[in-house]
Amino acid sequence: MQGIYLDGWHRPKSKKAVKEAVAAGRTVVIEATSIFGNDFGGEVVDMPQGTIAFVGPDPHSDRRFYGTITRVGDKITVK
Repeated sequence: MQGIYLDGWHRPKSKKAVKEAVAAGRTVVIEATSIFGNDFGGEVVDMPQGTIAFVGPDPHSDRRFYGTITRVGDKITVK
């Protein structure tokens, strides 16, 4: 599970906040959490094609919600 940040490195309060940020074209950043270095880390608009699972608000200490971000072509969806 990867972490997620909104606008200037603020943790989201809910999955709904992540959905709204992606729909509005705001900056959404995926935090790579793997100690092996094989996770994507960076802005959602730069993520590879496919699906990434995330947890929030903080993947290390506060796991209140889970979701996925999927990129197919230029379309990005949050579920």
